[in-house]
Amino acid sequence: MAKPLPLTDADGEVRELTETDFKQMRPAGEVFAELFGAEQAVEMLKPKGGRPHKDSPKVFTGIRLDAEVLEAFRATGKGWQTRMNDALKEWLKDHSPA
Repeated sequence: MAKPLPLTDADGEVRELTETDFKQMRPAGEVFAELFGAEQAVEMLKPKGGRPHKDSPKVFTGIRLDAEVLEAFRATGKGWQTRMNDALKEWLKDHSPA
């Protein structure tokens, strides 16, 4: 097999892949097994599963709010949507939504 060309130029810019590059590519499982051993390769390539599932997941919705309400919550910084959700849940404890 021919030695692959560097993927970057002298300035560190990534060059466009060629047909030869694609022909030389191999599945990650093969390469990882050679580099780390078969057992470690299997572990490294396991799907991570993403974010854990919640018992009561959030539902996306579009809602129109007064600008001052939205600005007040946004002004509290990161996590403002969670705080708004918590405020609405608290309100529901003493009020009927109808």
